[in-house]
Amino acid sequence: MRHSLRLLAGTGAVVAALAATAGPAQASPAPAVLSTGHVDAIDVAFEDGALELAIHDGTTDTEFAPADAVLLVKPAAKTAVPDDPAYAFLGPAGAPVWVLPQVQNPDLLYAGLSAAEVEPGVLAADTVRINLLAVRGPGDIAVFTQDAVGTPAVLADDTDGLPDTLTLQAGQHEHANWAFDRAGTYRLTVTASAELAATGETVTSDPAVFTFTVRR
Repeated sequence: MRHSLRLLAGTGAVVAALAATAGPAQASPAPAVLSTGHVDAIDVAFEDGALELAIHDGTTDTEFAPADAVLLVKPAAKTAVPDDPAYAFLGPAGAPVWVLPQVQNPDLLYAGLSAAEVEPGVLAADTVRINLLAVRGPGDIAVFTQDAVGTPAVLADDTDGLPDTLTLQAGQHEHANWAFDRAGTYRLTVTASAELAATGETVTSDPAVFTFTVRR
């Protein structure tokens, strides 16, 4: 028993000595903040038999894990919901809405969706799905495109329930409008899924959380 007590005391002294000589804990680096230029807000790749999700900053050709970057929606993105029933999914006509546009604006993020890193022939029908599973934030989000005359086509909208699924072709890159009805921080939980062309097996990426911060 005495031996055990001495051993514990000695162990405590060693731990105390190590604590005294150890430097302060290193803080995790702050996420990069992306606020202008071309970015693949959700970038899908297929590598080593698995689907992976990332953020690709086209301006600097830098790839980020979703947790390592924040997509900033600047105050200049604020506009009003059009007085057109086709846009009712954004809210009442005239209500404020912050939109990262489908057409490039040099003052804002030009946010796209990409499967450029998925080789043709690997996935069944050369198709990959981006699944929006959950949104945590102060308001609602919608992702939509517009045709040449301005008619919207909704790709994802959390006001009518989730999950929502967007489909891309292997190698495809597409831009869309990203709309938020309140300022604040939104965290989108996303997976990618597809069937393998060779076996028909369904493959699904790990869930990833993408963060958008909307400035008032």
